Amino acid sequence: MGNSSSHGYYLAQAMRFSIEEINNSSCLLPNVTLGYEIYDICSQVTNLYATLGLLSQGAEGCHSHQHIPVADNYTGYLPKAVAVIGPDRSENALITASLLGIFLMPEISYEASSPLLSLKRAYPSFLRTIPSDRLQAEALVSLLKDFQWTWVAAVGSDNTYGRQGLQTLHEVATKEGICFAYQGIICMETNSSDLVGNVHAVIASKTEVVILFANRRGATMFFQEIVRQNITGKVWLGTEDWSLSREIWEIHGIHSIGTVIGATIMQEPLPEMWEFEAASRHSESHRPQASCFRGCSETCSQLCSQLYVPALEPLLEPSPYDTQAAFNVYSAVYAVAHSLHRLLGCQTGVCRKNTIYPWQLLKEIKEVKFSVKERQISFDSNGDPLTGYDIVQWKWAGQNWSYEVIATFSSKPVNLTIRWEKLQWHTRDNQVPVSVCSKDCAVGEQKVLQGIHQCCFHCVTCSPGTFLNKSNPYACQLCQEDEWAPAGSETCFPRATIFLQWGDRISQALLSATTLLLVLLAGALFLFVRKANTPVVRSAGGWLCFVMLSALASGNASLYCYFGVPSRYTCLLRTSMYTVSFNVCLACMAARSFQILLIFKMASKAPGLYEAWKNHHGCGLFIGTCTGLQVVIFLIYLCATPPFPHKDYDTSDQVILLECKERSSVISLLGFMGNGLLGIFCFVISYMGKDLPNSYNEAKCTTFSLIIYFASLISYSTTFSVYRGKYLPAIHVASLLLPLFGVFGSYFVPKIYIILFRSERNTNEHFQMSIQSYTKKKNVSD
Repeated sequence: MGNSSSHGYYLAQAMRFSIEEINNSSCLLPNVTLGYEIYDICSQVTNLYATLGLLSQGAEGCHSHQHIPVADNYTGYLPKAVAVIGPDRSENALITASLLGIFLMPEISYEASSPLLSLKRAYPSFLRTIPSDRLQAEALVSLLKDFQWTWVAAVGSDNTYGRQGLQTLHEVATKEGICFAYQGIICMETNSSDLVGNVHAVIASKTEVVILFANRRGATMFFQEIVRQNITGKVWLGTEDWSLSREIWEIHGIHSIGTVIGATIMQEPLPEMWEFEAASRHSESHRPQASCFRGCSETCSQLCSQLYVPALEPLLEPSPYDTQAAFNVYSAVYAVAHSLHRLLGCQTGVCRKNTIYPWQLLKEIKEVKFSVKERQISFDSNGDPLTGYDIVQWKWAGQNWSYEVIATFSSKPVNLTIRWEKLQWHTRDNQVPVSVCSKDCAVGEQKVLQGIHQCCFHCVTCSPGTFLNKSNPYACQLCQEDEWAPAGSETCFPRATIFLQWGDRISQALLSATTLLLVLLAGALFLFVRKANTPVVRSAGGWLCFVMLSALASGNASLYCYFGVPSRYTCLLRTSMYTVSFNVCLACMAARSFQILLIFKMASKAPGLYEAWKNHHGCGLFIGTCTGLQVVIFLIYLCATPPFPHKDYDTSDQVILLECKERSSVISLLGFMGNGLLGIFCFVISYMGKDLPNSYNEAKCTTFSLIIYFASLISYSTTFSVYRGKYLPAIHVASLLLPLFGVFGSYFVPKIYIILFRSERNTNEHFQMSIQSYTKKKNVSD
């Protein structure tokens, strides 16, 4: 069960005490007495011998014939013992568990912590009261995470405990983003150059935290070299095998190495056991040595109640490490006892004297659940205890060592609770030491790796339109098409969808202006129809006024198609309807200006041209030709490349512009160019007639309306090239509405004013006087 040391001695006494306590109990196993054999397994050979001895059948005695029969089914096989407590080391437990598993004999170890022993396919009868090293690795990694230590060195002892522990620690830690600057195995030879190299490598790693996953012997040698090289100012994380070991904290000068934090097994004090041990030592010291060991010096059983180990005198006081291991032994023995209690039906107060086979007891132990010394004991499906760890920190008062529990780690659920107020660091101002390869990046900065370690990096800000997902801090990811993100963002934001909504304030203002103009146009049309025979209406063009007002109303009505979510029909109507309508208006203005110019300035010089214009209805022909060309252009445009509703993601990073997309802008550009040329022609003709009679002079009115038209067109084009924000659709509608207001205000409002308020100027006499005045001026100039 134990080895030849004070620690092994206390483990043996813990087993003796627990069995003595159970045998004296009147409720657990009232009429059953437990027997035992204790073996010293100081080597692999003695471990194998002890295991085979417990599995054997035969007469009692050290020299009697004992054997293990070969069978295909050991269900009915009854060995010497029905359960095994131990062994301590994982190397020994792996051998023992392999053999005992064949017979399904329950084995409960108190110190074997290898994760391999949790594999039930290979070791079906193995259980333990010490947690698996995987859980210990998870506890250490949780500690690293809470203290934000991501850059560490790790050293393990050269045995199963150290090598498997380092491997498990690496597996768990790398999943949590923790990197190892150095990993090494301690050479177990004193004054070895490899051991010196281990220490030098730890120093060269430039980490502030070192994890020592080692047994007591390996940790002792390592720290002796650390003290010899005067390494100070680091944090040392330890495992349960050495964190409370006397051999470690008694090393001279170890108090100056820095802060030591370690995992320890959760335990409860056993004061009665130490009283039992003291009484046992006193009674054994007065008995002859040979009374117990005449036949077989390696065993101790109920036939021999004394335990005598000459090499242990004088014994040291039990250390905290001895205490935690003793509680594990105590719990293991009680697990067997409680299982026997259920199996033998001792609930009635009397246990049945039935034959117990190992496999029956194993089944009960797997399901056992009891409380001992206020500590719940049970096993999971892998045979591991449902417990956790205490995290302790070494405390020094001068040369006097002590420890304090500064955190607890539980397995179900996995949780680390740190008592921050109890922490004491070796650093100035008692600040938590920092152990990172690179400082964390700021919000929205991706990590660009430097070298092979994911913890070593430099930071680069994510560009606009990308974000940094916390699940992958090493690459900025593109936002979705309908999302946006500023530079250095950790999330994407929905793009604002931009279109002229009917309920927006700016839309309501534009709609009010559009509706007002439509009402004014309707009123003007009604007025001009009623006053169609008056000189003002006739001089303005007569029937051309009706065409112009209708065209303006049509263009004005097309602006309603710019509000709301664009649809197929609104896209087809709005541009083509507005452009053709405004083309009609410009053609009428040009025709009327040319006709007046022809009458007053060219009739006498080119009578043939005047007659041709008059006889062939020049105004109608010109307007029809211009309008027809424009209609043909837009029919081709609508049939060949019709506009369609489109989401424009390129206008701005932050908005989605709902618009009517043109498949080809060449044909529609021809239409706009036609209107532009027509406007220029109209401007030139108007300027040529600037000296005509006042009643027929439309130069100022036409010029002003055309200036508004060109100014709106240029303003919108300029704005479109530099601004792609949420108000762009509103600016577009305003640029289309202003020319309509310009034509109506400059061409029709003066005439409406004369009709309504200056009726004396709306007479044939007034117009005749205007013509006579123009004729006199012309004759004088000639």
